[in-house]
Amino acid sequence: MAVSPEVVSQLAPTGVLRAGINMGNFLLVTGRSPEGNPEGVSPSMARTIAERLGVPLRSVPYARPSELADDAGLGKWDIGLIGAEPQRAEKIAFTAAYCEIEATYLVPPGSPITAIDQVDRAGHRIHTGAGAAYTLWLERNIRNAKLVLVPGGGGAAFQKFLDDKGEVYAGLRPGLISDVEKLPGSRILDGQFMAVQQAIGTARANAAAAAWLAEFVEEAKRTGLVARFIEQHGVRGLSVAPAA
Repeated sequence: MAVSPEVVSQLAPTGVLRAGINMGNFLLVTGRSPEGNPEGVSPSMARTIAERLGVPLRSVPYARPSELADDAGLGKWDIGLIGAEPQRAEKIAFTAAYCEIEATYLVPPGSPITAIDQVDRAGHRIHTGAGAAYTLWLERNIRNAKLVLVPGGGGAAFQKFLDDKGEVYAGLRPGLISDVEKLPGSRILDGQFMAVQQAIGTARANAAAAAWLAEFVEEAKRTGLVARFIEQHGVRGLSVAPAA
């Protein structure tokens, strides 16, 4: 893929590609290098983009995706690797997804809830991490149940669910597999209420860069690059997104 000077100037205006990385997603960031840089599927995608542009990479870590999205257009990052959601797309030009993560529900021992379509009913409380991509989906789509939005990430949300003796806990399936072991008798519901679409975004003003990033992502899926990164970092629960 050829890279025009315009694309380089839009994606690396400081001479360095500043990549906003969501450190709160354990599937996409699996650790740190000896130098302290994030390692995982998302950082590997960012590193490849920097190599294509011919510039150094500087990771800009964020504890939560909502914080990364809030900094869109403020000159703090050039690309952001987070879930593509309509609320975020108001300020960020996203590619199609390069990978997906299934989101579903966990219910406590003895729960009468056996299927996803039984969750959105009056009297049910759905505990979920504030600002997560799947939580944004729930905010748009839940009509009858009450959402309990818990700041501080999945660990805090699950603890609040336990403390409140909640009816339903929402999360990414790989994380729920660990959570279910902490609550004997609890169950993870089959299926998914949505899949978190992990994408790459840039400021909406960067039209040429956004078009180039879109092509890069499709190429990365088609050539097996994304699949190799998933295998390289030993991630379970992450799948390559379909072609756009």
